[in-house]
Amino acid sequence: MSRVAEDVIRQMLRTEKGTKQAAQRKYFFVVDLKATKPEIRRAVEQLFKVKVNCVNTAVVSGKPRRVGARWGLKPDWKKAAVTLAEGSKIEVAV
Repeated sequence: MSRVAEDVIRQMLRTEKGTKQAAQRKYFFVVDLKATKPEIRRAVEQLFKVKVNCVNTAVVSGKPRRVGARWGLKPDWKKAAVTLAEGSKIEVAV
């Protein structure tokens, strides 16, 4: 099943560590929990018009949160680290 690129890539992660990794052509994204590496590769190439070398993924467990007297969990989410080919770059607005 082919999915639309906007459904696979939720948002770009903007962290201090991610900003430092951008110098090595590595960018981080929040992706759909059910997205596969080939889907993530196609979505990034389609959205940003770049060539992707490698995709690494990790599922981040939701942290416990308290609302009043009750405890709950934030939802789990999936993080993708995308390494671009030599000469490719994603322009990030500040």
